[in-house]
Amino acid sequence: MLIKRKKGWEIPESQATPESVFFSRRDVIAGAGLAVAGGIAGGLLGGIAPAAAEVDPSAGLYPATRNEKYTVAPRAVTPQTANEAYTNFYEFRSGSAGDCRAAAEKLPIRPWDIKVDGMVEKEFTIGLDDLLKKVTLEERLYRHRCVETWSMTVPWTGFPMAAFVALARPTSAAKYVRMETFLKPDVAPQQRNSFTYTWPYVEGLTMAEATNELAFLVTGSYGKPVAKSMGAPIRLHLPWKYGFKSVKSIVKFTFTDKQPVNWWQALQGREYGFWANVNPDVPHPRWSQATETIIGTNSRVPTVIYNGYGEFVADLYKDIKGENLFK
Repeated sequence: MLIKRKKGWEIPESQATPESVFFSRRDVIAGAGLAVAGGIAGGLLGGIAPAAAEVDPSAGLYPATRNEKYTVAPRAVTPQTANEAYTNFYEFRSGSAGDCRAAAEKLPIRPWDIKVDGMVEKEFTIGLDDLLKKVTLEERLYRHRCVETWSMTVPWTGFPMAAFVALARPTSAAKYVRMETFLKPDVAPQQRNSFTYTWPYVEGLTMAEATNELAFLVTGSYGKPVAKSMGAPIRLHLPWKYGFKSVKSIVKFTFTDKQPVNWWQALQGREYGFWANVNPDVPHPRWSQATETIIGTNSRVPTVIYNGYGEFVADLYKDIKGENLFK
């Protein structure tokens, strides 16, 4: 008799997300006609096929071996199509989240150069494929929690951001790292909208956050190069923070002694701040963060502080006083 032993992240089939589910989300920025950021969003818009994929020279690096240390049970893997077909990627789609695959496919991802500047021993630019030769890829199954109160679980492939920081060789004066996404208004239609938004998309971390073992630079998902609609060819994932902190399609890392002002903070500073750590006890100004809906299901579950990753990150904030770490 064959006995199947469930892995730590598996849940009963009745709770897994079916491929046929459509998960719609509400518009959450009133008055200005905007939607709250949350990084990639979940759901499936059936019947829409993405454009033909650009050949990725790194494809042979996938799948990578999974690092089981970072699995947080019990969550089922969110279906791949749900991530690729329904997203908040404001460069390609404004307003409420939806399918931006066709628009995102126009983004050329090779060559892809990454600039490192600011407070580093020597500024430099490196091509993504040269960078990949200097790091070891692994897969991590991470939770993702959006400030809009939905959640999912994604098998990301990439490498610790700490490894990138080591390559960058920042000076001791650097206190923060500021990240920028691409600026290509010829292929990203919303980047031509400079009245509502200020481009490029910017995010930032303290050096302690950037070198925490959870901070993960993503180049793949679901055992292959990450889809363009999910932030190809390189993006960030920070599982203990709300999704808008996980910047996509990064082209620049600047090491600085000044705290960066992130994109959403500049747009709606009353509602979106620098820290954005997940905390069920601190509501958004317009809704509670106490619970979350698991993508593609009707399951509404309690949200856990730091999205369940407190053992890895809580010490980062224990000595910080007078700050709203969850805004």
